[in-house]
Amino acid sequence: MNRNDVTELIIEAKIKKGLKWEDVAKKIGLSKEWVTAGCLGQMTFDKKQAGTLGKVFGLPPEAVALLQVVPYKGSLPTAVPTDPLIYRFYELISVYGTTFKELIHEEFGDGIMSAIDFKMDLKREPNANGDRVNIVMSGKFLPYKTY
Repeated sequence: MNRNDVTELIIEAKIKKGLKWEDVAKKIGLSKEWVTAGCLGQMTFDKKQAGTLGKVFGLPPEAVALLQVVPYKGSLPTAVPTDPLIYRFYELISVYGTTFKELIHEEFGDGIMSAIDFKMDLKREPNANGDRVNIVMSGKFLPYKTY
């Protein structure tokens, strides 16, 4: 068994049990965004969190142990994503990436936005012209240092 197998077990159990990621996250006590990323193989759970997930999804002990191992991060199978929804994020970065970079550098200086000291909130925004996806991302600014 490997971490990808654990992800498949989790998704299968989630479907069979009719669970929502938000409900799973409440049992862990963390955001739905972080817990979902972890369940999809991108984050490391501590022993208590992994144990809770094991109970929620009915996972074997080997899977619970693998949830506590630091995963190989970055889950896209190709350089350019082929899934239409993920591709739109790729497109967004292709179109607005240089704008993000320019505005962040103008406001903060030379550095990056952390994806480690980071949080995200995703919610539905009702709109008469069709509901909108509202994503707020907040990452610590990390300046490049001279040495």
